[in-house]
Amino acid sequence: MENIAQDSQFAAEYSTNVDVDQIAEVYAAAYLNAVKNSNNSVEKAVEEFASLANILQSNDKFNALLASAMITAEEKITLLEKTIKNSVSDLFMNFLKVTARRNRLGILNQIYQQTRIALNKQHKRIPVVITTATEIEPSLLKTLSEKLEKIIGGKPIIRNIIDPSAIGGLIIRIGDTVYDASLQTQLNSVRKQIIEKSAQEIQTKHNNFQNE
Repeated sequence: MENIAQDSQFAAEYSTNVDVDQIAEVYAAAYLNAVKNSNNSVEKAVEEFASLANILQSNDKFNALLASAMITAEEKITLLEKTIKNSVSDLFMNFLKVTARRNRLGILNQIYQQTRIALNKQHKRIPVVITTATEIEPSLLKTLSEKLEKIIGGKPIIRNIIDPSAIGGLIIRIGDTVYDASLQTQLNSVRKQIIEKSAQEIQTKHNNFQNE
């Protein structure tokens, strides 16, 4: 569940399909408003949506059927009732029916992404992509997260991307902004530790290769 939440969240943050995202944002807002008006937990509602998003990601055929223009809205609703009705709340099922009748089941994943973004904003959780030459150790990641939290005024959700060419530095991306200068100055001590660790790992791999 956590992996799909993170993957979907970052996909949404860097999506280039603005029109689809805007439509998805409207549906996501409508769903979350319905949840709030019914006094249900928004956290649980988003996780319920995540379960369906997980199914769609792992089942291409099911996803294709829901997105197909060759299948009527009522046929899609019947399919949903047969497959997931007993495992989802009535509120979520009603939302899916409305979405089906408006021919928007094809963008369910994008709608889910927007619900996750809205939830993160509510809790001041901020997606952060950090590119380093090697994986950041848990202890350093914790220190880095604590420093970032003070700087950005929210809880960073960190995704570490490994790029061997990044040996010379630490690249941090928050939203659409890449920080590799001023922010790194504030994170200088952690940056040095990461670079030193990366260099040691690369040297170790090089020595092992020579000894083979």
